[in-house]
Formats: sequence, C-alpha cells, structure tokens
Amino acid sequence: MQHWPYPKLFAHRGGGNLAPENTLPGMQKALALRFSAVEFDVKLTADNVSIVIHDDTLERTSNGEGALAELDYEQLDGIDAGSWKGVEFAGTPVPRFSDIASFCITELMFANVEIKPCPGREQETGKQVAQEAARYWQRERTPPLLSSFSEVALLAARKAAPDLPRGLLIHEWVEDWGTRLRALDAVSLHCNHEILTAQRVADIHAAGYRVLAYTVNDKRRAQQLIDWGVDGLFTDELESLPAALAMASDI
Repeated sequence: MQHWPYPKLFAHRGGGNLAPENTLPGMQKALALRFSAVEFDVKLTADNVSIVIHDDTLERTSNGEGALAELDYEQLDGIDAGSWKGVEFAGTPVPRFSDIASFCITELMFANVEIKPCPGREQETGKQVAQEAARYWQRERTPPLLSSFSEVALLAARKAAPDLPRGLLIHEWVEDWGTRLRALDAVSLHCNHEILTAQRVADIHAAGYRVLAYTVNDKRRAQQLIDWGVDGLFTDELESLPAALAMASDI
C-alpha cells in the first residue's frame, strides 16, 4: 500500500457535535481539542464559488432559505450559520473553501475534503474543488485527501488534479468496490462503519487500499474497527472518543 500520512481520527465536519458543522468555529474547536485532522464538505454556489456546507439547501444549518445551486455567493452575505448550534456561535458565516483551507494550512491540520456536488453539478464541482485544493496546498508536504460519493466528481477531480489522493465513499456495501477504486485511481475506500467486517477490512487492505469509517461515535465500535486495522475514523465525539481510546497523542 501507498504511504499513509493521515492520523487515525478525523473531526467530522470540523466541530463534530460541539460546534456548528462546516464552519471556522468548528475547525477551531477540533484544534483546541488536539485533533490534527478535520473532514469537511465543499460544494459550489450558482456563480461557482466553492463553499463549505453539507446540504443542498440552507435551512438545516443556517437561518437562510433556498437551494445553493440557485444562489450566488453574495446572497449568502449576512446568513447566520452558527446560531442553530448555540448563541455563542451567532453570526458565523458560511465559509468559503479558501477560508477553511487557509486555516488548515496555517494550523498544520490534515484535511479530508469531501466533494459534495449539488444535483447535476458533479463534474464541474469535482474539477473545481480539485483544482483549488491543488493550488491551496501546492507548497505543503501532505495534500488533502479528496473523497466523494460521486464517482463522476472523483473522475473529474482525477483529471483536474491527478496528484491529489482520492477516496470513494460508500454507504451500502458493493461487491465491485475494487473495480470502482481502480477506475478512479483511488487510494482509499470510505465506508459507513456499519457495513464493515473484519474480513472486508482485510480484503480491502489485501487489494492495496486504505479503509476509513464514518461516522464512529461509540467507543466500543471504534476500538473494534481499530483492532481490525481500519486506517481512519470520522467522529462527532471530539471529547469522549479520543479519551476512551487513549489515543490523544496520536490524533
């Protein structure tokens, strides 16, 4: 298998369950809790600005309304993406990819950038996010790990920035995972932890790929996955899980 520079634990969407997801305060929370790696989602606005947000719409994680694919970046000005999580986060903006990339690079944090295209924008999102990631991290020793559920997006990312590592996300098990990874020239398979077994982890490793698991919040399950050799875990439990695993020095 290829060299694997990434730590065992990633803070899911930056702040896990302690801060508004996919925001700068979330990334700051992960850093404060000694995480050295964060995972976050990137999609495009209507006018092709890369922003960090999970959903295709604004309603769940902000006081805004509407579909991101139909909104220009300037229409996000003044939207509060933090108050839903707590009054202390009031006024938190929807960040640009460039803002979060700058934070990660400055603070020496590893990044898993999930390419999260709005429906119908898979190819252009994969291309743009990969190009931007390559540019932002061009002077850094360890590049971000790109991942996506969209194979179209990952193929576009491969063409746009072939040197960046890529991982395929799957929620349900697929028997042709090896064929898919080869077609993407990927380095890792990112799985819903519930579909993983010791044998599947062993098979993925035997084929030369890394395996990561999301979203792992139970300490017993986390320890089991680590015992199986899983290479990375995404967690919302930023305080309790590292302590439970006694891995604080390794995250």
